[in-house]
Amino acid sequence: MQHNTPSSDNPATTRAPAPAPSIPRWHVHFKGTGPEDMRKGFLSNLEYTLSKDQYTLTPYDRFLSLSYAVRERIIERWIITQQRYHAVNPKRVYYLSLEFLLGRLLDSNMLNLGLQQSCAQAMANLGFNMEDMIDQESDAGLGNGGLGRLAACFLDSMATLGLPAIGYGIRYEFGIFRQRIVKGHQRELPERWLQQTNPWEIERDEYKCYVRYYGRTVQRPDRTGKKRSRWVDTDVVVAVPYDTPVPGYRNNTVNTLRLWSAHSANEFSLKHFNEGDYIGACEDKLTSENISKVLYPNDSNHSGKELRLKQQYFFTSASLQDIIRRYLKHNDDFSNFADLNAIQLNDTHPAIATVELMRLLIDEHRLEWDQAWNIVVNTFAYTNHTLMPEALEKWPVSMFKYLLPRHLEIIYEINSRFLREVSYQYPGDTARLGRMSLIEEGAEPMVRMAFLAILASHSVNGVAKLHTELLTKGLVKDFYELWPEKFNSKTNGITQRRWLAKCNPPLAALISDRIGDGWVRDLGELKRLAPLADEPAFQQEWQKVKKECRKRLARKLSKWHGIRLNADTMFDVQIKRIHEYKRQLLNAFHCIHLYNRIKSGDTEGFVPRTVLFGGKAAPGYAMAKLSIKFINNVAEVINNDPDAKDLLRVHFVPNYRVTMAELMIPAADLSEQISTAGTEASGTGNMKFALNGALTIGTMDGANIEIREEVGADNIFIFGLNADEVSRLKETGYNPREYYERSSPLKKVIELVSSGFFSQNEPELFQPILDSLLEYGDRFMVLADFDAYAACQEKVCAAYRDPPRWTAMAIRNVASMGRFSSDRTIRQYADEIWNAQPVEVELNR
Repeated sequence: MQHNTPSSDNPATTRAPAPAPSIPRWHVHFKGTGPEDMRKGFLSNLEYTLSKDQYTLTPYDRFLSLSYAVRERIIERWIITQQRYHAVNPKRVYYLSLEFLLGRLLDSNMLNLGLQQSCAQAMANLGFNMEDMIDQESDAGLGNGGLGRLAACFLDSMATLGLPAIGYGIRYEFGIFRQRIVKGHQRELPERWLQQTNPWEIERDEYKCYVRYYGRTVQRPDRTGKKRSRWVDTDVVVAVPYDTPVPGYRNNTVNTLRLWSAHSANEFSLKHFNEGDYIGACEDKLTSENISKVLYPNDSNHSGKELRLKQQYFFTSASLQDIIRRYLKHNDDFSNFADLNAIQLNDTHPAIATVELMRLLIDEHRLEWDQAWNIVVNTFAYTNHTLMPEALEKWPVSMFKYLLPRHLEIIYEINSRFLREVSYQYPGDTARLGRMSLIEEGAEPMVRMAFLAILASHSVNGVAKLHTELLTKGLVKDFYELWPEKFNSKTNGITQRRWLAKCNPPLAALISDRIGDGWVRDLGELKRLAPLADEPAFQQEWQKVKKECRKRLARKLSKWHGIRLNADTMFDVQIKRIHEYKRQLLNAFHCIHLYNRIKSGDTEGFVPRTVLFGGKAAPGYAMAKLSIKFINNVAEVINNDPDAKDLLRVHFVPNYRVTMAELMIPAADLSEQISTAGTEASGTGNMKFALNGALTIGTMDGANIEIREEVGADNIFIFGLNADEVSRLKETGYNPREYYERSSPLKKVIELVSSGFFSQNEPELFQPILDSLLEYGDRFMVLADFDAYAACQEKVCAAYRDPPRWTAMAIRNVASMGRFSSDRTIRQYADEIWNAQPVEVELNR
């Protein structure tokens, strides 16, 4: 038994569900949490863990020593939590996600354990600056945007609410790429977040699993003589788990994020090496480890597509083997599996898990089909995160056939039984059968993974009211008509611990000084700010805090990227994944419109503005990458024109990530949430900005609608077509050129771009952007919404010129954010989908 590290499956725990296990003797004396305790812990780790002294100490060593001291306090609670779970044998929640965008962990872990002040005082007594130490930590690049950040928020809320939960994903060696901007172009570099020691993870080699690929299937009789399929002649990859603790907010609960790393089953061939084939000696190692190298490999080629499917199967197979192993420690058969396990699929990426569980149950554990299928459906739940048809994953049948042949057989059987059921419900409706089939017929037959997830789950949820409505009326209308009871809405949320308490200490302190800190656990407490919205003294304090946040961002961007910001201007911020539907182009066109006004002398009442963009484009997404170049060229022209110096600045902030968001969001005055209505599933950036006192300019899309309901129409800037209007305009025939011809400001913008003004050395550089708008239909209606957007921006300026009005609106936004805590979202999942109950954890000091 290993006593120096915790385990989610501690072999010392008893099999019986009660009573609680006795705590081993070496756990009795818990480490203290005062400043002197943290000082001693820091020095002890510096000497005995890192073998360093004051002469060899590096800045990263200081970060590691403090992290280890904090981790020791987490580990005590981690072990007790897992022992408690094993004693109670509760229903467990498993959250399967291809992304977990965690951000830095030192500061958030100190916050959740209540160690921030003690650590800060201890480090100050040693002459160290806490902010410098925190800045040593790299962001874990395990996600690309909202999907991964939502998963991280959910982990925090599940731990804070005391729900027995484990997150499962992939330990990407390089994760999402590190973005550099070179002459305005995005350049992708490896994100070497594991280049230095990661103090938070613990390898669990004893729980490694074996994941199989390729091979063939054969029919062989089992012990009873019944023929069963066997998957043989397979290649094997070893999945090694690495555990990261996830502490709840000051409740002693510490859950687990388990990430799988791919290793070769035959890492080194001595035979090949001795024959002089040094590359061949390591070929299997290289091929296997590619699976966990990079998040979202470029799938514009066949190899990239195959690697993506390999990744999805890799982590879901390993996770299910792990779940079954844990379950069988307390149970002799599978009769209670669905009662004790809830598996949530975070989007379509893990959908193959449903087929893998069927395979494990019927092939490995000899269950009959109907019993296994009943377990699968009652165990899985599926969250859909997109309204974009192209984002609903489909894989070629031919790829399945050679990569996962047994799974294709199971998919065919599931589909056959399902289509028979549909035919009973809708006799003779062959068109419906074709629409609902798991196999999309065509020149290249495809497996529809989203349909598989819906079919194999007992719950299917959208992530905002509008998203769920559009989902059930559009993309999966046939499934909704067949099973309306399966579908429900769970509006996304954010954790206020990271997105206010951690990232905006000045505002958090101001709020807590006035209403107490109960909002950190219950975000609904913020409603007590509402009566203070018009109080002049409170408004002045609020304005002071906002300016302090703008100055902090200015200091960091100057230090990291040489970007100079004027903290006395309005900070207008759009930070999100670069995609056409998010309409960074609309914002960039407005920047050009403002520039045109400056050049024409139309500056009366002009509000000085700094427009900040940030986000990454998928490596294979040419139009998104061209948009980045466009924004940077526009910025270069505007920022170098003396006429615009004190009125308008535009910057694209490189390598947007969680740490950058934690600086930009508190500094923002205006939050750009301008996606085409009916395209954004929910969005959580809108919630983070509003929670930090930025006002929203946005469309009636995603969670913007629900934010408007909470803050009131007078405290948000809404513009443009709504989802119904977008749909009707498309049906009747949208002609973007009509909008171009009748809008003088828009025409001036497009003509300036077309003239090569922003690309004088390459006059045709941005023609593909203009062609996409004027010649190829303007799919996301940038031109249709431009005039409404520009007019709404004038309303923004009018409000900003009235500081008491603007500040009151900002305070009311923050006061209305209680509904958007991920704690609320997770309670709804637990009560309405998972049927999971919290487990209280006590330290028994």
